[in-house]
Amino acid sequence: MDLDALLAHYFGTDEPGTLDDGVRTRGEERLRIDFGVEQEPSRKFALWVLMEGLGIAPLPAEAFEKEPALRAAADRYLDAAWRLERE
Repeated sequence: MDLDALLAHYFGTDEPGTLDDGVRTRGEERLRIDFGVEQEPSRKFALWVLMEGLGIAPLPAEAFEKEPALRAAADRYLDAAWRLERE
């Protein structure tokens, strides 16, 4: 999935920092809904990564309660992101 395309789809721009509060709130709501109903594992994970980047993602244990492989991947993603931030 293309990050710029996802940002444009949900927020109408690939620069989320430029959004007013109303547009950002509506985009986040649409993103949460799509994440909740998504059935395809790789797309669901990509939506979660976008949500994580925006600071609105649920914890992996909650997000992927019934999908242990995705939960493990999300945990590894967070571990890697944490290590990068510490460097």
